[in-house]
Amino acid sequence: MSTFCRTSAKGSSILPSCALRRRFHLNGMHKSGDVILGGLFEVHYTSVFPKLTFTSEPSEHICQGFDPPGFRHAMTMAFAIEEINKNPTLLPNVTLGYSLYDNCATLVIGFSAALSLASGQEEQFLPQEKCSGGPPVLGIVGDSFSTFSIATSDVIGLFRLPIVSYFATCSCLSDRRRFPSFFRTIPSDTFQVHAMIQILKRFGWMWAGLLVSDDDYGLHVAQSFQSELTQSGLGCLAYTEILPWGDNPSELRRIVEGMKKSTARVVIVFGHQINMIQLMEEVAKQNVTGLQWMASEAWASAAVLQTPRLMPYLGGTLGIAIRRGDILGLRDFLLSTQPGNSSNNQNTMFWEHTFQCRFAPPPVDWQEARGALCSGEEDLESVQTEFLDVSNLRPEYNIYKAVYALAHALDDMLQCQPGRGPFSGHSCASLQKLEAWQLMYYLEKVNFTIPFGDHVSFDENGDALPIYDIMNWLWLPDGGVQVLNVGVVKKTASGGEELILNEEKIFWNFNNNQPPRSVCSETCNPGTRMARKKGQPVCCFDCVPCSEGKISNKTNSVECFSCPEDFWSSPRRDRCIPKTTEFLSYHEPLGVCLTTASLLGTCICTAVLGIFTYHRSTPMVRANNSELSFLILVSLKLCFLCSLLFIGRPRLWTCQLRHAVFGISFVLCVSCILVKTMVVLAVFKASKPGGGTYLKWFGAVQQRGTVFALTCVQAAICTVWIVTASPVPHKNTQYHNDKIVYECVVGSTVGFAVLLGYIGLLAIISFLLAFLGRNLPDNFNEAKLITFSMLIFCAVWVAFVPAYINSPGKYADAVEVFAILASSFGLLMALFGPKCYVILLRPERNTKKAIMSRGTAKC
Repeated sequence: MSTFCRTSAKGSSILPSCALRRRFHLNGMHKSGDVILGGLFEVHYTSVFPKLTFTSEPSEHICQGFDPPGFRHAMTMAFAIEEINKNPTLLPNVTLGYSLYDNCATLVIGFSAALSLASGQEEQFLPQEKCSGGPPVLGIVGDSFSTFSIATSDVIGLFRLPIVSYFATCSCLSDRRRFPSFFRTIPSDTFQVHAMIQILKRFGWMWAGLLVSDDDYGLHVAQSFQSELTQSGLGCLAYTEILPWGDNPSELRRIVEGMKKSTARVVIVFGHQINMIQLMEEVAKQNVTGLQWMASEAWASAAVLQTPRLMPYLGGTLGIAIRRGDILGLRDFLLSTQPGNSSNNQNTMFWEHTFQCRFAPPPVDWQEARGALCSGEEDLESVQTEFLDVSNLRPEYNIYKAVYALAHALDDMLQCQPGRGPFSGHSCASLQKLEAWQLMYYLEKVNFTIPFGDHVSFDENGDALPIYDIMNWLWLPDGGVQVLNVGVVKKTASGGEELILNEEKIFWNFNNNQPPRSVCSETCNPGTRMARKKGQPVCCFDCVPCSEGKISNKTNSVECFSCPEDFWSSPRRDRCIPKTTEFLSYHEPLGVCLTTASLLGTCICTAVLGIFTYHRSTPMVRANNSELSFLILVSLKLCFLCSLLFIGRPRLWTCQLRHAVFGISFVLCVSCILVKTMVVLAVFKASKPGGGTYLKWFGAVQQRGTVFALTCVQAAICTVWIVTASPVPHKNTQYHNDKIVYECVVGSTVGFAVLLGYIGLLAIISFLLAFLGRNLPDNFNEAKLITFSMLIFCAVWVAFVPAYINSPGKYADAVEVFAILASSFGLLMALFGPKCYVILLRPERNTKKAIMSRGTAKC
């Protein structure tokens, strides 16, 4: 429809007028009133347009496929307006009327109907001024399709005419800049997407397929769903397909074949009933079972799909459905429908479709009305029709709320007190000069509770308070179908989504009546991490065991975490356990052996000391400087005992004492041997003529002083070492990742080297002196024993150095203890073995005569 303005001369006045250039022929229902509300509904499934030529005049369309539920939607708006007119408290003294049009599920028809509502269909009118005036309707309820609502709102929104949709869910319609006058009583797809994701999360469905319709509704949902699912990290899509419009069997065949090949067991469909009808025909043809279907609000309650032929595939479907409501008195109002009782033809079409008859003259919709003539007296209650089914009012409930929202906005506007209004100069709107934008102002602030207890208001984007029912399609044993309400999802006060499900009531169309498992990869247990498969979505991954020293204690862990320094990963890599500690212990076999050897050496020293003490007056003991012999035995005893400091858990005092005691004990022993060697050589020199002067330098005092002085040097070395860089216990984790090796670090390598070097220097000097005296007569020749003992001593400690350097942890301590014990046993056996043999087993040789004799006598 289009208009044009012209002026006409009458006397001296020139009056402008507007006239229709062309009238749209639309199916509609009308009722007059003080204020008219418009409505757009799908009363027919489709329409047919005649072919146009360049010479032919445009002819009208023909709507086909009468839709009883769609007609029920239109009648619900009529019922709500009748109820409001009877309400003495809401809009008193104001009568509401309506103009309801059929969009025939066709965009051009719906758009034409919206323009007709906005501008009217009077043949000619005289506007008050400048070819403008109040709109024929103050608000429109509709449209049901998102695409239709977008097209309508783009134009109607320019005039700030409020549009309240009951079924358009596209999230794009929440854009207030583009659609400033659009409102809706159904939640947007944004919330529906969140609700779907909450259900996926609840059942652990991380791998799903997505099918959407090829329109604004489906394409916006696909974009939003993929974005939200990716951001939430709760899953990913195995495939995304767009369902074609019209007859396209090859495309549907390709889509269903892809569904069969996919490992995803969950299929989410955001589409319309006609999309699902076409899709399920192909699904049934290919016999694709074992899928869990999730329905959007557009088909979650579609009775046309709940047939015995399709329920083997669609049984157990979970759907997001519009909130159900009970509208008291609606069925009685529907029963009062009569043909041809108003200035419209919708009732006539309904009557002909319901009773399969026709009125004369020829029917309005002859394709639908084949059969006998209608009398108009048929009993509507005697037939079974979807039109009278008020048990599951969902879109109707949203229509009911939309009408009441417009009525409450109008009521609030008319209650404005002059001088306190929201418009310029604190003015109020009046019913005589009412503008649509004024009603929109109050509609944005509407806040009321309908008679059935639900709260109605709009947010800053024109969206209603979001709430959905969760529906489940129960396939009964007798082949019937029951749609159960098994839960609800709604927006919480904090802005999140709350999902309430009664899982015990849910019917699952699987053998074990349990929810299916739909994952691309199985869960990674603790002790493993997810490694994404190349070129596949993030839900497809391999489970890689954590490396040593790292753990993961959660399922589906993205990475493994390192254990703290003193902890190591368990064999299953799912927790950190304290590292095992390692040191030379008294409880292990090696420690027991070394301890036994140490105590054995101590006991032997004690026994030898006892033998020498008991036989201290014999020539064998007295002849070889008994005082030095006793001092050597004491020092050897200390050497054996100091090895015990190397066994056991290292502590600060043991680390400090072990090397100090070891160094001083060995220096004491070796210095005694050195002095003893020097005394042997001095005695031999003194036995020669003129050699008496040698003995005065090796008296008892000089011997004690020399031993004391040499030992003090070692004590000074140890003191400086401990004070400047003391040995300390240390936890070494370099040798083994899973063990803590307790050891004593020397602190100063120089100090340790000086300590060993000083012992080695004294041992070498003793060895050289003893070696020089090896050819002395046997009677005096203790130098041979000293030479042999020093040779053993030096060999042990020369071998010790590389063995010590290359032995890790406790084995370094074991090597040092072994060197101490070996050298101590070597000195003890070499120096005192022959003497004890003579004292105990050959007492006849333990005489002064035998020791002092020269010549062929042998000791």
